[in-house]
Amino acid sequence: MSDEMSSPLLLGAEVPDDPPAMARGQQTVAILGSGDFSRSLAVRLVACGVSVVVGSRCVKRIAPGLFPDAVELSSQEGAVVKAQRLVVLALFPEHYPSLLGIRAALAGKVLVDVSNAMELGSGVSSNAEQLAELFPESVVVKGFNVISAWTLQTGTQDGSRQVLLCSDSVEGKSEVAQLARLMGFHPVDSGDLRQSRVLETMPLRLFPSWRGPLLATFLLFLFFYAYGFLRDLLLPYLAHGRDGFHRLALALPNESLPNVALVALALVYLPGLLAAWLQLWRGTKYQRFPRWLDGWLLRRKQLGLLGFLCAALHAVYSLCLPLRTATRHRLINAAYSQVKAGVEEPWDESGVWRSDLYLSCGVLALGILSLLAITSLPTVGNVLTWREFTFSGLGYTALTLSVTHTLVFGWDFAFSPQAYEFYMPPSYVLAVAAPCAVLVCRCILLLPC
Repeated sequence: MSDEMSSPLLLGAEVPDDPPAMARGQQTVAILGSGDFSRSLAVRLVACGVSVVVGSRCVKRIAPGLFPDAVELSSQEGAVVKAQRLVVLALFPEHYPSLLGIRAALAGKVLVDVSNAMELGSGVSSNAEQLAELFPESVVVKGFNVISAWTLQTGTQDGSRQVLLCSDSVEGKSEVAQLARLMGFHPVDSGDLRQSRVLETMPLRLFPSWRGPLLATFLLFLFFYAYGFLRDLLLPYLAHGRDGFHRLALALPNESLPNVALVALALVYLPGLLAAWLQLWRGTKYQRFPRWLDGWLLRRKQLGLLGFLCAALHAVYSLCLPLRTATRHRLINAAYSQVKAGVEEPWDESGVWRSDLYLSCGVLALGILSLLAITSLPTVGNVLTWREFTFSGLGYTALTLSVTHTLVFGWDFAFSPQAYEFYMPPSYVLAVAAPCAVLVCRCILLLPC
């Protein structure tokens, strides 16, 4: 009962301190194995003032100078005997059965399994669970498997500080957590030993939370690029013989990127509006969202960062436009036509206002998006309270400025018949529809009930 009451209520909670905490040099930690991870872990422990004994099946095969002088080299059984409680298994999982000969020495010890799965979706028990079956008289704790050997050697300033721990023993997790804190890491309780199936596959997953947003952003860019190619390049060439294929490399991507950024920003705030409407329709907020909506809500940060990336690339591309040879030729031709027509000062008041307004809105929107991107950094977001993070409404401000930037850029051209050549509207007309719908729905939700 005491173990159940002392276990964390929330998965991922910090492991609490249990007095007495591990003191420097007062406990000996055994490491079984002499590979790269074993050496890096030994170096880190020695630097933190912990006594280390490395156990190997063949001590003579360990190269001189591989481990620090403060590390004692011994046989596997000798290292286990000298360890007070903690034994780190820096071995491949297939070598775990070779330790059955020293099962008696391992009894009562805390075995720290640092291995990872070989493949995703194996459907079998984890390495830590198999280790617990082999040594039922020992306490098995899964930990340090998401920490690289490089992080152990260079310190916590150049790598992740979190050490995910899981075990069926609260006492065992507490001891390993104390060791992690002594090494400068941040232990996080991930639950019982069954959670090791998740922890062991984490290093094998390549940006799992980014796959959907990346795919959506790529498809959006592909759509707007293909749409612009068809409307502005291919059809005019087939119908009138106008050759504009030189725009493929720079001008067309610059037209596609802001459209992708607009839609991506709309996709950031659309799931929140759908969730609000769903709660109003249900009349309660205590029912779970559909799985697709829940996954969408969890990917909003990634969509926002990708939208910011597209907006930043659009700004860089726009700065490069005056450097194009085609732009210089166009300016020379315009100046020649002006001189030939005898026009001294072709001042366009509305055009001047239009360019200044849409450029100003675009710069402000990009600046606000930059602030939001900075707050997504863990080092910045961790120092903000929830009230500080949500009170400003910067996200909707950036979306409003982006929509204004697009509408002013389009000006009255969106209502001109020349804009709908081949019965296809400009691409920005398609892109601005979703953000406008999001802003309208947001305004409706702000109305008092």
